[in-house]
Amino acid sequence: MTALMTEYIRSIQPSGVTVSIGGEIGHIGGVNSTIDDFKAFMQGYMQKLATGNLGISKVAIQTGTSHGGIPLPDGTIAQVDIDFDAIKTIGDVARDEYGIGGPVQHGASTLPASLFGKFPEYKTLEIHLATEFQNIVYAHMNENLKQTMWSWLRENAREEMKDGMTDEQFIYKSRKKAWGNFKKEVWNLPLEEKIPYAARA
Repeated sequence: MTALMTEYIRSIQPSGVTVSIGGEIGHIGGVNSTIDDFKAFMQGYMQKLATGNLGISKVAIQTGTSHGGIPLPDGTIAQVDIDFDAIKTIGDVARDEYGIGGPVQHGASTLPASLFGKFPEYKTLEIHLATEFQNIVYAHMNENLKQTMWSWLRENAREEMKDGMTDEQFIYKSRKKAWGNFKKEVWNLPLEEKIPYAARA
């Protein structure tokens, strides 16, 4: 699939522009990635990629995080240990053997600030923080609108409710699904309600 998407992106990118494409090893949130995982991914990818097409420039690996973090029953987020050795070893192989820039860190929004200085040391190409931006918006959102969105989720995202989940865990894991249905309401919020988002972001 990564090879097919690479070929599609290359076919539509504007003349004179090279889009930076990333791959992802397995599922972010599972077992930590290894060099063997990376090499197997690259072998399959290169076999499928059409000759002459420029390939990926970065790769997301599993280092102990998950997209959006792991919510605990009380709504707080579990602390995780980051496998910086995986970032270093896979990054070295990516650069030396495949000419790829290196790893991308997903699920970083919920990590403690004290860890962020280590990512450049280990030559991490990107750190993805989408969940933190979402946290900022929800933290300052009009309470009536937010509760309306939560009610909509309870009715329309019930497939996200797993056995043993509390309501807080369910809302945290499913809340990204509410944006599409409430685009107009969020867009039309008064400017004075949007200013705190911009100030925090």
